Parts: sequence; C-alpha cells; structure tokens
Amino acid sequence: MTKLWSKKGLKLNPAVNAYMISKNLEQDTILLPYDIQASTAHAKMLGKVGLLKKAESEKLVKTLEEILKRIQQGLFKLKQEDEDCHTTIENYLVEKLGETGKKIHMGRSRNDQVLVAMRLYTKDYLIKTKKSVLEMAKTILSFAKKYEFVPMPGYTHTQQAMPSSVGQWAGSFVESLLDDCDAIAAAINMVDCNPLGSAAGFGTALPIDRDYTTKLLGFSRTQINSIYCQNSRGKMESFVLAALLQVMMSLGKIANDLVWFTSQEFNFFNIAPEFTTGSSIMPQKRNLDIMEVLRANVSVIFANQTQVQSAGHNLLSGYNKDLKITKKALMDSFDITLSSMDITDLLFKNITPNKERLSKSMTPGIFATDEANRLAVSGIPFRDAYKKVGESISNVKTQNAEKNIRSKKHIGATGNLSLDVYEKMIKNKSLTKKA
Repeated sequence: MTKLWSKKGLKLNPAVNAYMISKNLEQDTILLPYDIQASTAHAKMLGKVGLLKKAESEKLVKTLEEILKRIQQGLFKLKQEDEDCHTTIENYLVEKLGETGKKIHMGRSRNDQVLVAMRLYTKDYLIKTKKSVLEMAKTILSFAKKYEFVPMPGYTHTQQAMPSSVGQWAGSFVESLLDDCDAIAAAINMVDCNPLGSAAGFGTALPIDRDYTTKLLGFSRTQINSIYCQNSRGKMESFVLAALLQVMMSLGKIANDLVWFTSQEFNFFNIAPEFTTGSSIMPQKRNLDIMEVLRANVSVIFANQTQVQSAGHNLLSGYNKDLKITKKALMDSFDITLSSMDITDLLFKNITPNKERLSKSMTPGIFATDEANRLAVSGIPFRDAYKKVGESISNVKTQNAEKNIRSKKHIGATGNLSLDVYEKMIKNKSLTKKA
C-alpha cells in the first residue's frame, strides 16, 4: 500500500508518519462512509462527462458500494501506512480494478476530498443535532406543562426575588433550545454547499460537471470559488461550533441549576438514585456528577471553537495542513453535544419537584414587589409604594403562592406561559428542512 503522493525513491521518516498520521485514523474511520458517498458521485460524474468509459464508471461505483458494505460489516480497516481514508479507498480500488482504479482521482485532490467528506459529515450531524434539540425541547415542555403551576422561588443575584414556578423555570429552557435550533439551522444552511471539484484550490483543466455532483450528493448549491472552498475550511467549522456552543450554553444553565437545586440546602427536586454517584469516603453522599461534567463540557466546546478559529485565522489563502486539527475539534464537539442532550433529556424524565420544600422555601419577602404593585394600583405612585413596603418589609405577609403565580396574566408571566406556542414552534421546526 502506498501514499497517493509518494514518489520513487522517496521514503518518509517514521517520526514524520507517527506525528502527523497516527492520531488521525479515528477521525478518518468516521469519514469513510462520507468519502465513499463523495467518490461514488465523482465516479458517476466522470462517466457522465466522458472522462471515464461507462463500464469503468460502473466498475468504480460497484467497487465503492462493496467497500461501503465492508465498512458496515467492520471488515474495512484503515492502516497507518495508508495515511488517511482517501488513500485507503483508492488503494483498494487499484488493487481490485487495476488501471481503472487509478483513474478515480481525475479532477480532484485530497484537498477537496477531505472538504466534501467533512461537509457531508457536518451536514449529517447538524441534522442529527437539530432533531435531538427538538426532542429534548419536547421532553422539557412536557415537564413544564406537568408542573406549570407549582410555585418556585425566583432569584436575582442568587437571592430570592419574586415568585416563579417550575413551569416558568423549565419553559425558559424550551425557548432557549428553540433559539438554539435556529442557530443550528443557520449552520446547516452555511455548510450545505459542495466543494468537490475545486481540486487543490484552483480548479482543473478537465471538463468536470460540479453541479452534477452537487445534485448527486444532495447539496443545495455548489460552492463556487475554488480558493474560497479551501479558505472556508476552519471558518465553517468555527460557525458550526458556535451553533453547538449555543446548545451547550443552554444545557450548561440547566446543569448548574440542577446541581444547586438538588443540593440538600435547596432540595427543590427529587432525582432517581441511579442518576447519582457516591463518595469513596463519605457514605451519605449522593452526587449529581453528570451535571457537573456537563457544566464543564461547555468550556470544552468553547475551547474547541477557539482552537479552530486560532488555527485558521492567520493563514495564506489556499490549503494549509494546519487545518487538519479542525476534524478532531468538530467531531469531539458533536459527540459531546449529542451525548449531553441525551443525558439531559433522560434526566428530565426522572426528576420531580419537591412541592412541599418549594412551598416552604418562599419567604414572606418574596411577595414584597407584589405588595408594592398592589399599592400602586390603588393610586399610590409606585416609587412611594416601593419605599413604603421597603421601610416596613417585616410587615409583608406570605401569600398563597399558587394563587399568586396564577394571577399574573401578561404573556410570559407565571399565569400565562404560552406553552402551547412552544408546542407549535417545535412542530413547525420539525417539519421544515433547515429552520
């Protein structure tokens, strides 16, 4: 097996091979099916424009389908000496088809090969992420509806502020996730373009049909400028990571709240024991470690985005090997985001509010603003009402918390959360392709 760029008499120092390739095979294994998809479209296009005979094109497509089956069966393995998935596939085609196998690379470079494989992978995983975001939004919405009018203290500056509800708390995350879904849709729209045929970054003298491969690969458009195809690597990954970071920021807020609200001091929510861990020294401990890890993983995505931006922002136009690091950063971030959504979705199906504790936690002072508003409605200027209540705060009485939260009727308040609007939004976003 040989590298695609190897020359007679040239032998690569093993240290170079180990430094650049050994840690790359895991990501390239993930890319294998996407490279097969792109290579199949390329082979069909070469046959369409007459650069390959019909029989040659058909043999290449058939053998690529054979490779895909072997991948699915776990029988097609990457070897370090082959350098990457593109080389392994081409070497297999040459081994099976001889001279015909050597023709697959007409009109393309490994530069646009990796671009199109990553573009297909990214689009696929963004669609998975969008679906997962909407599924989680459904789960949290169901939780919000179930406990819509369960009173809960609202906080500012980590101090009790005004009466809130479990429904309002959970509903805030539903709306946040719906915004995140729009960010994911914008990322899908950006990456939904075909760079194949840009070759090394300057096009080719061969009469290829780039729009045909765009159609075969299911992209919405062809990425036109060949240099920009290369320059967009890193830029697009950064945009995608920014969208994933929005999701993780929503999850991180959930995680932080639950770490606090399930503590003994708050005890606002009960959680199934199988979601907690223990201590090696303290027998009584039940720790919500999964949410602490999730909270930390927000920083990992942030760091990955910074890494990609830093690697790509100061390079000469065209392809640069620096950009190989974008694969790992992007793939790791998808794995973290998708698994974080899975565990959060599961958690919301296994927590319940501690209604008695929530009710007892609402101190009389939390109703002070409502008392000032009551006086203002009676005709006292609000600033005077505010001062009057503030100067005699000890006289503020505890109210019926559920009656209080139900009484607030403007849109978004505890008595009018408009949860049915979220339900319609989720349905609409599920039906549309990108939004």
